[in-house]
Amino acid sequence: MNAPAAPLSPYSSAVGKSNIEVHTLSVLVDNEPGVLARVVGLFSGRGYNIESLTVAEVAHAEHLSRITIVTSGTPEAIEQIGHQLERLVPIHKVTDLTLRGGAVERELAMIKVAGTGRNRDEALRLADAFRARVIDATIESFVFELTGNVGKIDQFIELMRPIGLVEVSRTGVAAISRGPNPI
Repeated sequence: MNAPAAPLSPYSSAVGKSNIEVHTLSVLVDNEPGVLARVVGLFSGRGYNIESLTVAEVAHAEHLSRITIVTSGTPEAIEQIGHQLERLVPIHKVTDLTLRGGAVERELAMIKVAGTGRNRDEALRLADAFRARVIDATIESFVFELTGNVGKIDQFIELMRPIGLVEVSRTGVAAISRGPNPI
């Protein structure tokens, strides 16, 4: 029997297509102006979708940044993306964390929920169950901070909709491989 496919993001261009996989790529680049634009340009120019994108400097002295990209496509398209990224000059290393296996992935979200009375109590109860922290509160609303995998955050957001979901801000996926070796 085949293993069930990984759930796709509801806004994914891959929804409804067969043979589509979701991969997390880690890209080590020079921290200089225009690098991110070149990486994003590669994706948009070839019609590849970016589900999530995070960027941060990881080695100040070496002027290196790490870009974490979650993308979807056929296995062949994902492989092609990796090869095309490797050819960009300011890129030092491209690692497909999905193929490597065992990566730890997390995302941070801030979720604003409005409500009073029972809805307010229910929002707090669910937040406790999901280990979400209240980072701002007024008489009529909360802002929750939630860290976890994408599925956990998606589930929490869906549960907040009928209670009074106002808005969501998400960081995108941050990922790192397990074990003692770097990417």
